[in-house]
Amino acid sequence: MATLILSGEWIKNWEKSGKHEFIQLCKDLTEKTDHGSEIRDIQAALYELCWQVVQGNLKLDVVASVLGDMMELRDDMPSILADVFSILDLETVALEDKNKRDHYTQLVGACLFFVPEAILKERLDPETLESLGLIKQAHQFNQKIVKIKTKLFYKQQKFNLLREENEGYAKLITELGQDLSNNITSHLVLESIKSLIGCFNLDPNRVLDIILEVYESRSDQDEFFLSLIKSYMCEPLTLCHILGFKFKFYQEPNEETPKSLYHIAAALLHHNLIELEDLYVHLMPLDVTIIEEHKRDISEAKQIARKLVMVVLPSEKSEDKEKEKEKEEEKNEKPPDNQKLGLLEALLRIGDWQHAQSIMDQMPSFYATSHKAIALALCQLVHLTVEPLYRRAGVPKGARGCIMHPLKNKRAPQPAENFEDLRRDTFSMLCYLGPHLSHDPVLFAKVVRLGKAFMKEYQSDGRLDVKEKMDTLLSCFLSIADHVLLPSLSLMDCNACMSEELWGLFKLFPYQHRYRLYGQWKNETYSSHPLLVKVKAQTVERAKYIMKRLTKENVKQSGRQIGKLSHSNPTILFDYMLSQIQWYDNLIVPVVDSLKYLTSLNYDVLAYCIIEALANPEKEKMKHDDTTISSWLQSLASLCGSVFRKYPIELAGLLQYVTNQLKAGKSFDLLILKEVVQKMAGIEITDEMTSEQLEAMTGGEQLKAEGGYFGQIRNTKKSSQRLKDALLDHELALPLCLLMAQQRNGVVFLEGGEKHLKLVGHLYDQCHDTLVQFGGFLASNLSTEDYIRRVPSIDVLCNQFHTPHDAAFFLSRPMYAHQILSKYDELKKAEKGNRQQQKVHKYVAACEQVMTPVHEAVVSLHPARVWDDLRPQFYATFWSLTMYDLAVPHAAYEREVNKLKTQIKAIEENPEIPLNKKKKERERCTALQEKLQEEEKKQLEHVQRVLHRLKLEKDNWLLAKSTKNETITKFLQLCLFPRCIFSSIDAVYCARFVELVHQQKTPNFCTLLCYDRVFSAIIYTVASCTENESHRYGRFLCCMLETVTRWHSDRTIYEKECVNYPGFLTIFRATGFDGGNKVDQLDYENFRHVVHKWHYMLTKASVHCLETGDYTHIRNILIVLTKILPCYPKVLNLGQALECRVHKICLEEKDKRPDLYALAMGYSGRLKSQKVHMVPENEFHHKEQPARSATPANQQNGPGNTGKPASSTSKTEEGTSEDADRGKDKSQGSTKPVNKANSAAAKVTTSNGNSALNSTKAFKDRDEKEKSGKEKKEKKEKTPGSTPEMKAENRREKQRDDRAGKEERAAREGKEKTPKADREKAKAEDKGSKDDKAKAGNGEPMEPTRERDTIKESKSKEKGDRSAVAGSLKSPVPRSESAESERDHKRRKLDTHSSPSHSSSVKHHVNYNSVDRSKSREREVEKKDLENTQARSKEKKEEKDRKDRKRDHTVNDRETSQESKRRKDENGTNSSKNSKSTSPSCDSPLSAEKEKTKRSKSSSKEKAESVKPERTSSGGKKESRHDKEKSEKKEKRDSSGGKEEKKQYP
Repeated sequence: MATLILSGEWIKNWEKSGKHEFIQLCKDLTEKTDHGSEIRDIQAALYELCWQVVQGNLKLDVVASVLGDMMELRDDMPSILADVFSILDLETVALEDKNKRDHYTQLVGACLFFVPEAILKERLDPETLESLGLIKQAHQFNQKIVKIKTKLFYKQQKFNLLREENEGYAKLITELGQDLSNNITSHLVLESIKSLIGCFNLDPNRVLDIILEVYESRSDQDEFFLSLIKSYMCEPLTLCHILGFKFKFYQEPNEETPKSLYHIAAALLHHNLIELEDLYVHLMPLDVTIIEEHKRDISEAKQIARKLVMVVLPSEKSEDKEKEKEKEEEKNEKPPDNQKLGLLEALLRIGDWQHAQSIMDQMPSFYATSHKAIALALCQLVHLTVEPLYRRAGVPKGARGCIMHPLKNKRAPQPAENFEDLRRDTFSMLCYLGPHLSHDPVLFAKVVRLGKAFMKEYQSDGRLDVKEKMDTLLSCFLSIADHVLLPSLSLMDCNACMSEELWGLFKLFPYQHRYRLYGQWKNETYSSHPLLVKVKAQTVERAKYIMKRLTKENVKQSGRQIGKLSHSNPTILFDYMLSQIQWYDNLIVPVVDSLKYLTSLNYDVLAYCIIEALANPEKEKMKHDDTTISSWLQSLASLCGSVFRKYPIELAGLLQYVTNQLKAGKSFDLLILKEVVQKMAGIEITDEMTSEQLEAMTGGEQLKAEGGYFGQIRNTKKSSQRLKDALLDHELALPLCLLMAQQRNGVVFLEGGEKHLKLVGHLYDQCHDTLVQFGGFLASNLSTEDYIRRVPSIDVLCNQFHTPHDAAFFLSRPMYAHQILSKYDELKKAEKGNRQQQKVHKYVAACEQVMTPVHEAVVSLHPARVWDDLRPQFYATFWSLTMYDLAVPHAAYEREVNKLKTQIKAIEENPEIPLNKKKKERERCTALQEKLQEEEKKQLEHVQRVLHRLKLEKDNWLLAKSTKNETITKFLQLCLFPRCIFSSIDAVYCARFVELVHQQKTPNFCTLLCYDRVFSAIIYTVASCTENESHRYGRFLCCMLETVTRWHSDRTIYEKECVNYPGFLTIFRATGFDGGNKVDQLDYENFRHVVHKWHYMLTKASVHCLETGDYTHIRNILIVLTKILPCYPKVLNLGQALECRVHKICLEEKDKRPDLYALAMGYSGRLKSQKVHMVPENEFHHKEQPARSATPANQQNGPGNTGKPASSTSKTEEGTSEDADRGKDKSQGSTKPVNKANSAAAKVTTSNGNSALNSTKAFKDRDEKEKSGKEKKEKKEKTPGSTPEMKAENRREKQRDDRAGKEERAAREGKEKTPKADREKAKAEDKGSKDDKAKAGNGEPMEPTRERDTIKESKSKEKGDRSAVAGSLKSPVPRSESAESERDHKRRKLDTHSSPSHSSSVKHHVNYNSVDRSKSREREVEKKDLENTQARSKEKKEEKDRKDRKRDHTVNDRETSQESKRRKDENGTNSSKNSKSTSPSCDSPLSAEKEKTKRSKSSSKEKAESVKPERTSSGGKKESRHDKEKSEKKEKRDSSGGKEEKKQYP
């Protein structure tokens, strides 16, 4: 209370206002009802007033009158005023100021008439009383007080005890034990007791003790005895002491405190007749003893748990048994009762929750309720508390239940009428029960049902005003589940019903709440109580026992044992089982099969345990070599797929976990999603598909299901539906797709870091495969509306969500198909017309309506310059179609239908199958057959519509703004290459799309150039692929090669499918310019040359990759080669070269890298089996150039355009492409080269026609004649001697020389001995000079000029590579190439063109050369022709000298045969020696020009050395005379043709 101080204004103006204000204040204080505080406030006010009188500030009579008036306010006001006077008495005595003491005395004297004397005598000091005249002498008064106190407190009255005189006590017991039913009240009995005490002089305390004894024997008469004791008792402490003595009596060993004593003590406590604190000290054992006992129990439980886990030797076991026996004997000595627990039980029985709660708070958690009697008593109290609410909301339909009668005790906790009332007492009671609710399964079920009723109300009631209360109640129920329900379930013995009942509540919680509860249950609950510690240890021991004996044979028996164990302690059991599965993956199948006896709650707990095991931070997800994913993660992923497919487990938690991992940039756990989708939806992602499966995958859904997968997917309807529902309900479908699409690059650039390249590739493949698999699942399972509603437009996907374009189109593709079909159906319904033509037009209209926004959207995906080459319509069409749209797999449909027919036949013929089953199976197969046939018909109509649409669109696909080369570049870069490695079906699609575009005769699309670019530069593409991408890229190349091989195999097919098609034109100027020339087509023989060149380029790239020593290069090229084995190699010498390299890989990698060794061995075996199908080179294509009529070029190609056939340079291109690879090495780019120098169509791209064959031959013949003339002159000059013998010898020598020259010319034209490089060089340079002349004459600065400039550069670079590859793959080349390569290198230094970059995104800028530049190039070419002629003549002379020296030798024939053998050996083995040293290297991008020079020089020298011994013989194969004559005749024809051409080209 704050002290009240009278205001100074009141004192000054006392008469006017102060008196009135003070009286009003006192009245207000007396009206307050504040539990006694108003008395203190009044005392303070009176004290202040009286103190003013003592101080002399107020007059005595005025204050006395005010005090007199105040006596009427309260009855006890005189006593209050006396207390104030007592305080002032003490204070004024201590003061030295006599005046103040006098003022005080006068004030008290003035108040004597309204304050009784007795009160003043009781409270004031004797001296003050003497001064007031109330007593005579203070001294006498003090003596009298001492005498009275002595008599009261120190003299004992002699009472009659029971031993001395028992008549009075006998009457007392009779009085208390009488029948109380006849209106006998405690008041009447009390009067009789008083009479007996007075009559027989009974001891009052002994009487109270007897009353308690009788009450104890008649504990049912609570009301009577309690009122009697309350009336009789004078002081609570006395009663407490008597009870304490009673309890003390039973604290001896082997004594048991009677329950009746606990009952009366509880009743007295409940009615507040005694205080718990006073009684508690009399009870045993002490609290310290209880705490020590609890700790001892926990340590014992932990020790037992350790023993169960430890491996114990037999000798130790016997010792432990002896110790346990001793402990049991000690326990048999019964300790005194725990009187505190007895009292607690009694309190709970009568419903005194407050006092019971106080006792339990003094003890360790759950110590009290661990005693079954107390737990049951508390359960009974909870039953009574929840009964009304349970009857209203919790009783299931049809259940009667047992009616509970409420306690008569009005002070017991009030029963709950609504859920809010549960917060009052019920929740706290349950929390004190904890795991020991297990003693009462009925109450367990009641609490769970109340929880279910609340959750239904919570979910249906959306009012904001009650939301806060409901949220509070929800948190209360969650706490009860955590602290009470789940721990109690652990202590129940195999109660599956309780588990299912609990799941009825838990399934209403979100999975986040459930998993948190399971986490607490598994990781914390079991350590909170000794009993739970033991239960955990016993569960682990039992789990070990079962798992040791679990096999495929005893799945049923073990499954039942697992089920029983899991009903109570699923977290512990599953934790152990998962740990075993992580070690032994062969347990997965029996474990999955054994889980069929689990309850719904157990399945949900299993899902949580799996996620927890996956997220274990202590486990490494990579193996120690850091190249592969850990086996434990793979095992868990496999288990996930199997378990979630077979059993109805909620998937949301697992899917969210994978999503969160992806958000965190971790892609390891995509393995789980991959397994789940594969097992639940039956969608497999593998690059090991057979061709039949791949064909089936291009059909409809039914065909895919029947023939497209390895496993059966008939039984996945329910599981795939569950997966779809989980994804849609939790909105995870699109986020997972987008995260996977983004994570593909994240694996490399963000997650890769320090990871091994092999692991990064594996993770990338896993991420990509899972995306393809997951997207396929969504496309096939989501409804049209669901899919369209969730997937945004293509520009939003790419620009806003940063999805890679290939993935964005992959996700959007099904949406486009859905939209087109729905629009098509709308149009069909709107206009009823059944004619096929009308349907096709409607389909085209539907496509336009749907795809036009897409065409507009894709414009933002790439820079504006891209659309100069491709139209957005073409781009969108390529990305939006699938193999389903392009072709019908008739063979696959027929194959599956035949399988079904075979099944039907087998069923009919099998006598063991019952008739009804036969009928069902037959009906099933027949229905399936009809579905497949209907699906085939539907797809056929669809494909026809699509092809008609493409036919209408094709003219607008490719623009004429830039060159065909640049158009192909953009097509490869933006369409073909990204998609061909996306999936196996996409790889097939890309190859078929190129063929389709060709067949549609699409304007401005060069099929030759496209195929050439694909086959000619595969090194960088192969090197940048992951393992799975290599499989897809190989499949793409195989499909492309299949088409080429088909055209190559038969002239009829080629002329039907290629001749007169714009894709096979050999003119590649800017398509916007047309000089009105007749365009030439590539003829069949020239096409065969081109195909051989493509095979050669593939061999060259493969050899390069195999010889790098790099793991990725070797692995990828082996995969690609394995994939293209049906179509390549077809040429024998190319196959031998590959076989040699692969054999070398097998030897080198046997002990180093086993996976490469396995790949190489597999390919080597298959390659050998393919050898029988390989053909010699001369059968694959005619090595001799076909002779043509010497028609003037200006008549064939028109004025100003000098043409050259593609085939005439097809071999030169080999060197050209090699040169391009060097350029790639230099640039180290990441995309395809587009320059003509490395283009596979280098021949094709530099020609404007195909009629200049004979002119090139004429140039060659002229050069040879000049050589032979010079050689003769030099021979004459060098021949010494002028005798007739010498002259005769000279004549004979001359004849031999002429014959040798003819033989050499014939050999050069032949199949084996012709030095191809010289011939090609002469032709190419001759062609280049004539092109330049023609250009200069006509002033045409267009694309062909640039083509020729580029081809010259490529020719100047080709020599070094030529020598290496020719040494490894072809016949040896002449020695003169060494000199030529040096001269060409000098010329290259003057060339200002940059090295072609391996980038398909680099545009090829058109060079418009002036006439002066053309003339200078013409002069340069002529000069080089002269130099070449001189070099050849010099070579001839040296060769003849060697022959002369050999002729003089006597052992000439023997040496010839030896050299012939050596040449054969060199052809077989020389490739491995020379190719490796000169093959293009991807590892040294520095000093590319210098490297080229070194390589060209070294390779040329090696070639020259290898050729020297060969020149001394007749070339290893002596030509017959008939062959010589044929070659001489051909030489004459060629020379005559050359003369005619010279006239036309002065």
